[in-house]
Amino acid sequence: QAQLVQSGGGLVQPGGSLRLSCRASRYTSDDYVIGWFRQAPGKEREGISCMSRSDGSTYYSDAVKGRFTISEDNAKGMVYLEMNNLKPEDTAEYYCAADTAPNAQALCLVWRVAHWGQGTQVTVSS
Repeated sequence: QAQLVQSGGGLVQPGGSLRLSCRASRYTSDDYVIGWFRQAPGKEREGISCMSRSDGSTYYSDAVKGRFTISEDNAKGMVYLEMNNLKPEDTAEYYCAADTAPNAQALCLVWRVAHWGQGTQVTVSS
């Protein structure tokens, strides 16, 4: 049974917005850091936004800082990625992730993540 189930994504014009959702009901304790990664064709998967409940830290990559926002509704077991002012270079497969990393930056940048969502495609094109 999938532990991280994603929804959202699709085709959007440049400058548009999308919200990705991830049901992460098995990862609501403070032990887990949660985040969003993406992988564009021909490129490695990269961590773009992560958040830690235990120390309150958040991380955004330079590519998305100021445009994307990570949030959660712990009562519902949901994690979200609000994406605004989307650009063609944001086109990628997006994944939610969860693991017991020490902080948000660690999960996004260096952690060997154990738990992944199934992925969802985001295409930014006119």
